[in-house]
Amino acid sequence: MKLGYNEIMITSMYFNNIKDFINLEIGIKRFQGNIERFHFNPIPLNQYSRKLFPNIETFHIYNEDDEIFKDGIIFKHVIWYPVSYSTYLKEKEQGNIYKNIKYTEEDRDKYGNTIPSEVKLLGYQCFKYCYGLTTINIPSSIIEIGYKCFKECYSLTSINIPSSISKLGYDCFYRCSSLTSINIDNIQFISKERIFMNEPVLVSIKIPKNLQIINRKNIEKKDINKFIIPSSITKLDDCCFYKCSSLTSIKIPSSINELGNCCFYECSSLTSINIPTSITKIGDECFYGCSSLISINIPSPINELRYRCFKECLSLTSINIPASITKIGDYCF
Repeated sequence: MKLGYNEIMITSMYFNNIKDFINLEIGIKRFQGNIERFHFNPIPLNQYSRKLFPNIETFHIYNEDDEIFKDGIIFKHVIWYPVSYSTYLKEKEQGNIYKNIKYTEEDRDKYGNTIPSEVKLLGYQCFKYCYGLTTINIPSSIIEIGYKCFKECYSLTSINIPSSISKLGYDCFYRCSSLTSINIDNIQFISKERIFMNEPVLVSIKIPKNLQIINRKNIEKKDINKFIIPSSITKLDDCCFYKCSSLTSIKIPSSINELGNCCFYECSSLTSINIPTSITKIGDECFYGCSSLISINIPSPINELRYRCFKECLSLTSINIPASITKIGDYCF
């Protein structure tokens, strides 16, 4: 199959930096002029790289500290980094597009407990101390629930978690002592410690103390060692198996390419684990406190062992570190 101009333009949208764009045009003459065909910037720009994209009409701002340009024929901005709902309301009249609107604690104080349809993220402690909140509808537009989002919502009795959720903050139902019922669209497994849900990114939450019903059925807690991770999963998210103290072993399928931060944090009974060669990244504190872990093999696609990755692994006597590792984080061991 021969790549045409349209196909290479679509492919180059996923380039990481300006060097990739330049190398393409230097290396393959028939693709010279690819950069000029863009009417938006597919990467963050600086003073130098801005000159290489002369025909930008819509300027994308990916990070809060990106350099912003309003020159040439630019007439609209698309903002990708999280922006509070209040900021969005204040600035939307300018005609800009906000891709990740966050409902913050301040927003909730001002606009109430009903989550606006434009919102995609529920921020840190967004609904904390909402003592009168008994139930809440999380719309399918929400992709992330922040850390301790519903902290000490003592009257909250039920909640619906849609399948759109790709990230659940740790202790998001902290001290929700009346929470007895949860509806979860895409549940994968319920162990004694955690509820696992969603795909392709597997997320989990600690089971609230008084929870009795999930999806209108009494909870049936299973031995976590019987959990078979589906092959549809591509990532184990942050804190996925956090403090699963009864976990002794688990098979990670080759479909998974990343282990999140604190993924197996203090899995104190975990004695062995096979990391497949499909894994390219192991997060911070991934195996912190796995005090029974004896040996581990690091596959060659991994090039970094991150912060406190194996700290407090007191039984670890053998580890194979491949030549691909170029950096070992602080307090790794």
